[in-house]
Amino acid sequence: MEHNNEPSEETKNKWLNDPNNWVWGIFYYNPQDKRLFPPKKIKEFGFTTNFANPHSVFAIIILLLTLIIIGRVTN
Repeated sequence: MEHNNEPSEETKNKWLNDPNNWVWGIFYYNPQDKRLFPPKKIKEFGFTTNFANPHSVFAIIILLLTLIIIGRVTN
């Protein structure tokens, strides 16, 4: 028998709507949420980074470094 530790959609929505999980209202920081890129408060606007997850911060750093390197190579 397998345990599903995935939180319910209701829990995920509660996390997104909790103002305590948003630093300055724009940066999502929730250590309980293991998703790298959860949806923004208004889901139609795409995704945001969960800054409490070190893997998502690492992914953003790699993305930025890649963009900088590509920008320098093409100039």
